[in-house]
Formats: sequence, C-alpha cells, structure tokens
Amino acid sequence: MSAAVGIDDIRAARELLRDVAVTTPILESRSLSAKIGGPVHLKCENLQRAGSFKTRGAYVRIARLTDEERSRGVVAASAGNHAQGVALAAKLLGSKAVVFMPAGAPLPKVVATRAYGAEVVFERGGVDACLAAANAYAEETGAVFIHPFDHPDVVAGQGTLGLEILEQCPDVRTILVGVGGGGLISGIAAAVKTVRPDVHVVGVQAERAAAFPPSLAAGRPVMVEPASTMADGISVGRPGDLTFELVSKLVDSVVTVSEESLSAAMVNCLERSKQVVEPAGAVGVAALLDRPQEFEAPVVTVLSGGNIDPLLLSKVLRHGLASAGRYLVFRARLRDHPGALVDLLSELAEMEVNVLDVVHERVAARLNVDEAEVLLHLETRGPEHCDEVLGRLRKEGYTLSFH
Repeated sequence: MSAAVGIDDIRAARELLRDVAVTTPILESRSLSAKIGGPVHLKCENLQRAGSFKTRGAYVRIARLTDEERSRGVVAASAGNHAQGVALAAKLLGSKAVVFMPAGAPLPKVVATRAYGAEVVFERGGVDACLAAANAYAEETGAVFIHPFDHPDVVAGQGTLGLEILEQCPDVRTILVGVGGGGLISGIAAAVKTVRPDVHVVGVQAERAAAFPPSLAAGRPVMVEPASTMADGISVGRPGDLTFELVSKLVDSVVTVSEESLSAAMVNCLERSKQVVEPAGAVGVAALLDRPQEFEAPVVTVLSGGNIDPLLLSKVLRHGLASAGRYLVFRARLRDHPGALVDLLSELAEMEVNVLDVVHERVAARLNVDEAEVLLHLETRGPEHCDEVLGRLRKEGYTLSFH
C-alpha cells in the first residue's frame, strides 16, 4: 500500500463529502447477470452531482487548500467531467475556477462547466495539451492547479466510491472500473484492497487510448498517442506517477475494449437498465459483453459518467444497433423503370423490415443510364434477420454495396 493514499485518507475524504456527494445507487442488471451466469450490479455514478465521479476528488482537493490558496483561484484541464467537478467544487467553496478544455470538447460539458461559474479556455490538442497549458497558467498567475487524477487528495476523494461499493454490495468479488489517467481505479483499489483484499479490481480502457498496458509492461508510466475514440473522458496519453504506482501494486489487471463494444455497451445500458451513460462510463459493461466468462461474480461495474452530447448519443446508438445486427445500411442498385422502387420496398416489407430512410439516386457517374441506386437505412431484428434480408435481395438480383 502506498503511504500517499491510505484507507484513513479515504475515510476522511468521505467526511468532507458527506453533504456534497450523492451516495449513488447500485442496480442489478438482469441482462448482464444472465450473460455471465451470476449477479452483475451497476454502480450508477452517472447520477452523481455534475454527472460523474469527478466531483468527489475535485471537492476534496479544493476543500483542503488554505484560504489563501483558494483566494488565488484554481485551474484545471479536462475533456469535460473533471471540468464540471472542479467548477462545481470551486463554486461551493468560494473560489474562482479556470478550466482548459480541448477545442473539440462536447458542447454540453462546456455549457455545464460555464454554468457552474468557471471560465473555459479552449486549447488545441487533447487532454495532455490542456494539462500543459493549465500548468503554465498556474505558474503565471499563482492559481492552484487541480490535477484530474495524479494527486493524493483527488485519489482519496475518488476512493470514497470504493467504500460505497463494499457497503452496498458486501459480497462483491470483482469490480470493473474505467481507466484514463487512473485516479478513480487507484482510489477504489486503495479502499477495497485494504478492507477486502480478495476482491478483484479490474481496469478497462478504450483500446484506442490505452496507456496502462504498455506502461505496466515497461514498469513505468509510458506516453502513448491516443487515437480518436468516442470515450473522450478516458483518452489520456500517460498515467500519472502516483496512479501508476497504485495501479501497479493494487489492481489485478487492465483490459481493453473496442469502439464497437463501447457502442453496444451504451445501447445495453440505455435499453436494458434505462441508464444514460457516456462511452467512457460504459467501458466496464463493454468488458462484460466481450468477456462474459472472465470475471467472477458478483460483479460491480462502475458507470462513471453520464455527460454525453445528445447528437453523439444518437450516432453512437446507431453504431451500437448496427454492431448488434439491428440497424442495416447499404446501397441497392436497380433498373431505372417505373415500379422498380416499389418492388424493392415490397420485398423488404415481406421480410418484416422497418425502412427508416430511403435516398433514391438516378443520376451519378457510377450509374449506367438505365440504372438507379437506393441508399437504405433499415431496422432489423438481429444478425440472422440481416443475413436473411441480404441473402434474399442478392437472390432477387440486386447488387448491394456497403460503402
């Protein structure tokens, strides 16, 4: 156990948060329980104040500043959730907050951060560029930098979530936690492993932004260049020094999940559990869908945040439905004569396909003069139904393309 963050620190943080953080509910997921053959519970931190667990660590960090430090203001860097946590905590504690955010940060997170009273400064690049800009601002102005994950007070604040999990699900055997810089899983592991060393704590990263697997293999924090991922909330290029120490000592394993698995997990959360969860908050569910036999039950997976742009949500849900074989998009080429489109749509109706959208194109360089092409968006019942639809259309002589 690192001397930097212990169970006493986490319990003290819980006292600070008693009238600030919500004790979020744990809900059983019947669909996931059936899939893995044992109880699965969702720790709904997406229902936390400001929409994620970040309020816990940010408040503890700012609350432990001196009055003189708080009077100088605080500065942070974030893709959105830490921004809102810092903004809310600073408002509650009477301190000015400036937050550096990536230029492409989701609009609802920007609006919410400003609504809590923080000044938002946009920075080109990802979270790591914002971290550098925020540190430079702190040196220039004297504002106190509030790190999103690599500080003992932040880790202690996030660790209060681990205490809640043990109280709400005392027979838990596995806890799945999304990982970016490592603050949340470090805090949870520091709390849980002290009280219940038999519990497996497993980190989950988006495979396009996974800095921990190469870092753990190298035995030190390694910088990677995150690729574009829908899980912007955990897109971090380098683990923190403190969080790497804690994760390497206390966390049992770190796994990765694909973009397809993330979108399927979000569909599962929304459709089966009625929980709106951002991609970064759904990585634990994605791991369960990918590896249903790998984790010992009872399992608790943390839904770490619910701050998602509605436009992104609609795109991700379509992506998730497509991955699940319930949303099919393709082009069909047909003869350009009266009744051809009616014939195609009649074929689809006979197969009980719901046509969501049709774009009929008759003039294009790729088409012969006697040809037309139809772009179809279809709702289907699953992979087998998709295969049935495509097979029948090909049998009827339609040329199909999927680009």
